[in-house]
Amino acid sequence: MSADPRFDGPGPDEVWRSALAEGRFILQHCRKCSACRFPPALVCAACGSPDLEWREASGQGTVYSTTTVREREGSYNVSLVDLAEGARMMSRVEGVDPATVRIGMKVAARIIQEPESMIVFVPTEGGAA
Repeated sequence: MSADPRFDGPGPDEVWRSALAEGRFILQHCRKCSACRFPPALVCAACGSPDLEWREASGQGTVYSTTTVREREGSYNVSLVDLAEGARMMSRVEGVDPATVRIGMKVAARIIQEPESMIVFVPTEGGAA
């Protein structure tokens, strides 16, 4: 056993990826300052505390920023999404034309398994902020 229990067992990335493979979207929350963080890490980005816990995410978010990438094979968007829990993550919004994704659009997370598990977002009903 190591002197620091954060290094015992799987690391934060492995815990997160394993949860996704099981169909669960989890996020780290700091027990000291209550900040939510993404991507997974060993310490809180807000206060530096190593006292982090995993909680199920609501999956709800709002598009913070977006861009459309155009390639010969087709277009897709790359979006930054502010999660309801307070963290921000990069992903894409699916189910709509990439050029119609807008800042302020309400979205919900969905886990896909292609080729490995990842989070994508879909517009929620109405989609506008």
